[in-house]
Amino acid sequence: MNRIIEAEHLRKTFEELVAVDDLSFCVERGECFGILGPNGAGKTSTIRMVYAFSPLSAGQLRVFGLDIGRHARVIKSRIGVCQQENNIDPDLSVLDNLRIFAGYFNIPAAEGTRRARELLRFMALDHREDARAQDLSGGMIRRLVMARALLNRPELLILDEPTTGLDPQSRHQVWERLEELRARGLSVLLTTHYMDEAFRLCSRLIIMDRGRLLAEGKPADLIRRHVGRDVIEVADPSEELRAFLRGRGIGFESLGHRLIVAVEDGRDLYREIGERFGCGGCVMRMATLEDVFLRLTGRDLRE
Repeated sequence: MNRIIEAEHLRKTFEELVAVDDLSFCVERGECFGILGPNGAGKTSTIRMVYAFSPLSAGQLRVFGLDIGRHARVIKSRIGVCQQENNIDPDLSVLDNLRIFAGYFNIPAAEGTRRARELLRFMALDHREDARAQDLSGGMIRRLVMARALLNRPELLILDEPTTGLDPQSRHQVWERLEELRARGLSVLLTTHYMDEAFRLCSRLIIMDRGRLLAEGKPADLIRRHVGRDVIEVADPSEELRAFLRGRGIGFESLGHRLIVAVEDGRDLYREIGERFGCGGCVMRMATLEDVFLRLTGRDLRE
């Protein structure tokens, strides 16, 4: 069986609130699959159904080929979950946090200690095994939570915004560990707000908003499909420039103080804009996954 997750027409409601609305996707064994979306899109509600924390309101969900409603206990034993919250016991040592958690999976004490130390080395935390968890930095805590999620040697690792709030060095450490785990064949389901994280780690991803699917595919394919190759940004654009683009039938996004043009090949247009309008604040760059995200979900704040 190549599909490790099969979700069909998932729906999750909380009284009048529809958090997930007719969502379908699948995750292949050995891939890192991303779920992207603004705040309130339904990302966390979706993965909570996958790891059997929250029951489905409607739809079908199979993990490892097993129905989540009938085989939740078996499924839970085969997955590891790294939640948004750092729910580590602050008064226990780093090593004891892992050893106690190993007991929840009925892992013998000696084996639990061996696995814990192995994972602490993998996460570059072995030098802090005797430290109290409350004395760790934010990046160390996130790596400890990930180590804990790997104690039962899961076939599927679920990560809910694993690097939110981390500094760049800590984020890159987490990314390197995840890439190594993927190279070993571990399947990963990831939610994130960081587009560079999704582009670097995800084989495929979906973008969702207000509980519904907006797009699905490989990151590079989504960029080509929804934006193009190049993006031209013009600071303080004149009305003459806007009229020029309209006359050429070239679509653009006007943000008042900034104008954005997405095209497949922007070299000639970029040169012409510079020559005709002398735009000192005109730059051309490669299109990114963030451009796709903003085009599909909009630029309004979600709070």
